[in-house]
Amino acid sequence: MIIYVASVFVDDQEKALQFYTQKLGFIKKTDVPAGEARWLTVVSPEKPDGVELLLEPNGNPVSIAYQKGLVEQGIPATSFAVNDIEAEYERL
Repeated sequence: MIIYVASVFVDDQEKALQFYTQKLGFIKKTDVPAGEARWLTVVSPEKPDGVELLLEPNGNPVSIAYQKGLVEQGIPATSFAVNDIEAEYERL
């Protein structure tokens, strides 16, 4: 069994897409309409067939409360790994 998709809640899908692709260097994998939102995923350029990160709209009151609680407690919802943290810091 493998992890195929993981979600991160976002306030604005387009703004999140720009951040994850232009700032962090991820690649857009899937972008299809899904009701009022989109099924919008990004992947690592190092593993384009790997785990997809779903930029999930944060419109559900439960997800809003969950995200707010994590932020207030300083708990990350998602973590990323890099080979050279100093080089990545300089790049960003």
